[in-house]
Amino acid sequence: MHLAPVPRDPDLSTKVGSVALANPVMTASGTAGHGAELGRYVDLGSLGAVVVKSLSPFPWAGNPAPRVHQTTGGMINAIGLQGPGVEAWLTDDLPALLATGATVVASIWGRSVDDYAAAADALAGAPPAVVAVEVNLSCPNTEAGRNLFAHDAAATSEAMAATAGCGRPRWAKLSPNVTDIVPIAAAAQAGGAEAVTLINTVMGMAIDPETRRYRLGNGGGGLSGPAIHPVAVRAVHDVRAALPELPVVGVGGIAGAADAVELLLAGAQAVQVGTATFADPRASAKVLAGLEHWCRRHHVGSIDELIGGAHGPEAARPPT
Repeated sequence: MHLAPVPRDPDLSTKVGSVALANPVMTASGTAGHGAELGRYVDLGSLGAVVVKSLSPFPWAGNPAPRVHQTTGGMINAIGLQGPGVEAWLTDDLPALLATGATVVASIWGRSVDDYAAAADALAGAPPAVVAVEVNLSCPNTEAGRNLFAHDAAATSEAMAATAGCGRPRWAKLSPNVTDIVPIAAAAQAGGAEAVTLINTVMGMAIDPETRRYRLGNGGGGLSGPAIHPVAVRAVHDVRAALPELPVVGVGGIAGAADAVELLLAGAQAVQVGTATFADPRASAKVLAGLEHWCRRHHVGSIDELIGGAHGPEAARPPT
């Protein structure tokens, strides 16, 4: 009797620029807390990395409640980047996270270029397990009213350049709320970004027809979840096509292995699981297990076989 060959163990390792990861599945900033909050549900050391909630150089209270509202195909939030500040995080939250064996990516934000510089400088002495810093450029820029740094190429480049003091690779997290994301990604790279994270939430709003009031205390908010997945796929695809040498981390609406594969095929070197965690705190681990199973079932021996696959066989992986 002829037996079908047993699919070999896939090599899930990947690199985002100079950062080597055991696998491409990470948590998304803002959805996994500041420390080891998900540790009771997920072996955090088994993930490619844990990306913590964005930190400023100072404590920040965030927006008034209510902050989250479920929508069709996702949720809309206006948390407002609540956090303890970088220094408190290093002392109070990071040790417990490192104790899980996690690879950590810090995330920072600021109201001004000086804030970004201060937050980055405060991370200069972080332990080596903090392998990269994701610079969240999709947050309010008080030096320019309600605009976001990631809505302007010059502001993006300036903020990225100001974060060099962290002394480790920097990833620019960009906004989909622009006419063309490619020039913004190019500006981030020019400012020193080793990679870009695509995408952050899509601007949205929810109003209660019964009360005729905003459903969020801040009025508007950011839409996330499966509803924005096609937006993320398009952004990753377009940046990969235009800037093939720039590594990309794909995030947006990943609920299962097929969603992760789609972003890898669009050109991402790694992915982040976010909103799905609110429905199931084990979501990131399930996506990772599902991705391994998907690769076995499709006889994919290495994640490298998937990265940029939608661009054709001539699409080489970005250099490291």
